[in-house]
Amino acid sequence: MAFTSDTVRIFLAVLDHGSFSAAARALGKVPSAVSMAIAQLEAELDLPLFDRVGREPRPTDAARALEPRARQLANQLRQLDAHALALHAGLERRLTIAIAPDLMAAPWSAPLAVLAAEYPALEVDVLSAPQADALRMLHEGDVHLALVYERERVDEREAFEEVDSELLVAALAAHHPLAADGARRLRLEDLLDMRQIVVASRDGSRDPRYVISRQVWRTDSQHATLSMVQAGLGWAYLPRALVQPLTAAGTLVEIDFDNISNKLRLWVDVVWSRERPLGLGARRYIELMRAGRARTK
Repeated sequence: MAFTSDTVRIFLAVLDHGSFSAAARALGKVPSAVSMAIAQLEAELDLPLFDRVGREPRPTDAARALEPRARQLANQLRQLDAHALALHAGLERRLTIAIAPDLMAAPWSAPLAVLAAEYPALEVDVLSAPQADALRMLHEGDVHLALVYERERVDEREAFEEVDSELLVAALAAHHPLAADGARRLRLEDLLDMRQIVVASRDGSRDPRYVISRQVWRTDSQHATLSMVQAGLGWAYLPRALVQPLTAAGTLVEIDFDNISNKLRLWVDVVWSRERPLGLGARRYIELMRAGRARTK
């Protein structure tokens, strides 16, 4: 086989440095070794790569034609070496993250962009799952990390890092009868007998901190919750970042309470299992999330 990782490096070094001697210095070789390697490559290819008539070798048309693929191959070899080293250091083949639906607007994707640049061969799966389901998948080993709201109780199986906070507001469709009655401000207790839409796990469990109404309809998707609220089927606590464009458009309203502020701030944690060691990608993702949190303080 004419082209090998070594001959590709030598071939590109001669192209880049303009002479056998300069390429040799860059590669830490003697000029005769570089000259012999190029001559051997030309003999095996039966193709002249450099014109040696002048003072310095000049690339032939064949060399220029081969150059783009050679550079592509050299880059792939570097990536292969880097991936092998990362695997040796504990990089996962695939990193899987479960995210609570309410947190899909949280700043979780920017750290993934950094991670992709640092470990381009790492595969990443991002799953949307209600909080209880996300934590169950974490404990069962189906995901490496879960991005969820703070929990009511500490679970000794879990380790976590606080990385963000989310402001939830109670919202109604603009055409809902209670929203249309703008003459009075609602009290929180007015919502007790009005249907509430909540994101809940598939086993029906839900976070009691923001369940107010006696009648509750459940979804396992934030978008489904939003769609039902927009249809006038009930009210819901939704992230303010999601609600604001719709209130500006006049399709949703934030409930104006008379006896309480319409704000529910929940802290956001990235959670992992104490029972399984974290891989390099998961550890780096946690570091990046922590750094992002520090910049916003």
